[in-house]
Amino acid sequence: MNVDDEYSAYVAARWPVLVRSAVLLGCSIHEAEDLVQSTLVKCYVSWDKVAKASNQDGYVYRIMLNTHRSNHRRSWREHPSSHLPDASTTDTSDASALVDTVRQALAGLSLESRAVVVLRFFADFTDQQTADVLGIPLVTAKSRLSRALTRLSQDPQLADIIGRSQP
Repeated sequence: MNVDDEYSAYVAARWPVLVRSAVLLGCSIHEAEDLVQSTLVKCYVSWDKVAKASNQDGYVYRIMLNTHRSNHRRSWREHPSSHLPDASTTDTSDASALVDTVRQALAGLSLESRAVVVLRFFADFTDQQTADVLGIPLVTAKSRLSRALTRLSQDPQLADIIGRSQP
């Protein structure tokens, strides 16, 4: 398999997961797609390094997180379009409400805490892989995760979703 085929196979397999991860990091779906596209362009340029990495996904997530941080530092933002796409005919209000509630809860976390939660539970990285991707000590990753989970467990909107009453 040549380099382009190897890269294309990786992109095809990982695109949906990377976009969902970017959404969980706080991006809109369109920002998430842009972020993943920018990330994958950077990966393509240095695909030999990515391909040789012991943890390819970790390498790609690290690039994505760095790109996300860089994008947040920029002063410009995209402007909404005057043309809206056709509306969906299926009722997705319950699913949309759930997604919105989870996104709001995650948005209440710092970017560092969100990154730990997304990598650990959505990308299904181990604690050590999460620490490696973020470039932090294992104990720091674990403490960030613990604080983030504590904060999420105290979110009243999430308590409503899982049917737990608040004290």
